[in-house]
Amino acid sequence: MVAPNVLSVEHTLERVDMIHACVEKVKIDLKTGMVSRHPISTRNLDLAVINPAYVGKKNKYVYAAILGDPVPKISGITKLDVSIAEADRRDCIVACRKFGEGCFCGEPFFVAKDPNNPAADEDDGYVMSHVHNEKTGESSFLVMDAKSPNLDTVVESNCLVECLMVFTGFL
Repeated sequence: MVAPNVLSVEHTLERVDMIHACVEKVKIDLKTGMVSRHPISTRNLDLAVINPAYVGKKNKYVYAAILGDPVPKISGITKLDVSIAEADRRDCIVACRKFGEGCFCGEPFFVAKDPNNPAADEDDGYVMSHVHNEKTGESSFLVMDAKSPNLDTVVESNCLVECLMVFTGFL
């Protein structure tokens, strides 16, 4: 099981800057009752999402928000390959997208390219989020290629309806 673990949670209200959220791989041995866990990334991550077709099944990829400075703002999105943690305990980040100074996004969402295709790769889809530039006051809706190593932009628009129309091929 992959799950978030918020460290220093006792500081949540008075010192939010001291919060560190990490994503951990948790194993429960049903025979012995032993629980083991280890972080799969050293980054400050939270609000993870997977391809909805893999809910309740073994999955390989997790897309998580990078908590920014200051917390709780989100400064980027990462793609984690949790299968790496099975072989060794190194960092599992295989793709990353930072939005730059003063730019923060919302929680990431995964949308499969073809949700009715059981043969599609798990990461064959898009990661979507809203991005706000605090310096200019502008916001945009961003659709990123979930397979690309930099979570490359597929569509970006300051109009959600326009972005979805381009994304779905209606514009």
